[in-house]
Amino acid sequence: MDAQQSASGYPEIKVPAALTFAALIAGFILGSMLRGSAAEGPLLAIAEPAGTLWLRALQLTILPLVIGLVYTGISQTLAAAGGGRIARRAVTLFCVVLIAGATMSALLTLGLLGAFPIPASAAAALSGGAGDAGSVPGVAEILSAMMPGNIFAAAAAGAMLPMVLFVSLFALAATKLAEAPRRSLAVLFEGVAGAMMVIVGWVLMLAPIGVFGLAMSLGAKMGSGAIGALAHYILIVSAAGLVVLLAGYSVALTLGGQKLGAFARAMLPVHAVAISTQSSLACLPAMLVATRKLGVREATADFVLPLAVAIFRATSPAMNLAVAIYAAHLTGTPLTPVTLAAGVLVAFLVSLSSVSLPGTISFVVSVGPVAMAMGVPVAPLGLLVAVEMLPDLMRTLGNVTMDVAVTAAVDKGSDGVG
Repeated sequence: MDAQQSASGYPEIKVPAALTFAALIAGFILGSMLRGSAAEGPLLAIAEPAGTLWLRALQLTILPLVIGLVYTGISQTLAAAGGGRIARRAVTLFCVVLIAGATMSALLTLGLLGAFPIPASAAAALSGGAGDAGSVPGVAEILSAMMPGNIFAAAAAGAMLPMVLFVSLFALAATKLAEAPRRSLAVLFEGVAGAMMVIVGWVLMLAPIGVFGLAMSLGAKMGSGAIGALAHYILIVSAAGLVVLLAGYSVALTLGGQKLGAFARAMLPVHAVAISTQSSLACLPAMLVATRKLGVREATADFVLPLAVAIFRATSPAMNLAVAIYAAHLTGTPLTPVTLAAGVLVAFLVSLSSVSLPGTISFVVSVGPVAMAMGVPVAPLGLLVAVEMLPDLMRTLGNVTMDVAVTAAVDKGSDGVG
């Protein structure tokens, strides 16, 4: 995800994304070279456990981190919505874009995978050994799981959908409390999220080792076909982000009253900064300049754009759901309309909570819960996270485009009074 850092109070975490990507390529190459040789067995005896242990450590962090971040994200969104008429209009439009993007992504990704299916060798290479995913529960079972008899038992079982819904409801209920206990809860969950982010940062610092082990093992088993599989994945997932970017132009033209040429010219400097930094926060000054060129009132832009950077990530539900659907196809997990609806809902709720995280951490925090809510094994994420730096370019471009477009749309429908 867009590698934004904000003044959220969370610790700043440096993730070795480039080194992890290099380890992925090196692991594939070395594994392919060792394939069938005498040295293959002894080296894989070290590489495979290293990769597996790292992947398990990554999975271990997902649930507690999601609990802390979802509570904080929902609380921040509700607080923003109470900031006046412009704030409510902006937050409403944010939510519409996020849900529409996730729904679009479900249809688009399924269509693309139907037209351009994952090669059999690619599925075997990237599935993470989770080819037998089991059956997806039916409608009655999913609805029952949304209201478990014991929320702690659900947490212990890793049932992500009821946990996300419960924490969201808990955050909503907390808004009815007095200031002191409400703030105490906010501090508690912020602390949980911050501490877990440190742990996730530690785990991801070892990503080059873990990914190298996983890639080397797959390279030895599958050869160079695994690299082609990753290219297929990057193109499919990036397509979901591209549609969000194009939807940003549509929002600017239809709801914002902008002209296509003027909007495109205003966005060029913003896109240049986005490509070079992969950070929405770093693009904020350029986005403010773009809104001035587009005739957006300063009072609107100066309020809505920072709000968008803080709580809005337009491409998050769309691209995260695309990753989960791709992982479902990799692992042979059947998808039904109900499981897809569950994925859309969780993708939307989780997107509100991960907006201030570095890209690699956001990938783990955001995609993991969506996949788990849909009954999709998360084993493939261990390798897919290594190439996140490439789809992240599309995430940032789509995010900043929609940020400016939504700001123009809010200004067009507003009289400038907050």
